[in-house]
Parts: sequence; structure tokens; C-alpha cells
Amino acid sequence: MWQHLSRKQQGAKFSRQMPLGPYFADFLCRELRLVVECDGFSHDLRADHNAARDRWMRDEGNTVLRFTNADVLDTTEGAVETIRTQVEHLKSKH
Repeated sequence: MWQHLSRKQQGAKFSRQMPLGPYFADFLCRELRLVVECDGFSHDLRADHNAARDRWMRDEGNTVLRFTNADVLDTTEGAVETIRTQVEHLKSKH
């Protein structure tokens, strides 16, 4: 995913593995407060933790997009298009 988010390719600057409160965001655009999470198998075992984490991030004013690793690997362009669309939406609100 990083190869598609780095260098402002989607119209916004993303950083990876960024601290966000008590958590780490896989990918974070601070300007738009957009968090992108890519979940592997271990996240399937922690649904309650993920829900609490997402709720905390949203309560802090962030938008959270969550993808499974399978989504990213099997339909990369679809995941990237979802991110690009969200970036455009958030930019239009600023």
C-alpha cells in the first residue's frame, strides 16, 4: 500500500506507522485527519480492540478506512480508489 500512498500520489501526504494517541496508524494523513488501516489475520482475532480503536480515532476527529490485507493484495486498485475518493472528499470540506 505504501507504494501507492507515498510521494502524495493520491493528492495528500501520508506517513506510515505514525503514533496517534495510544495507538499507531498504519498510514496517516495528518492534514486531512485520514487514517488508513490494513489488517492481517491477527486483527480478525481482536475485533473488539479494533472497534474501540476506531471509535477513539473517530472521536478525535479522524476518518478511518480499514482494509483487510486480502483486499489490498487482491484488489489493490479498488482500495487505492477508495482512498483517493476519500482524500478528494475531505479536501473539498476544507
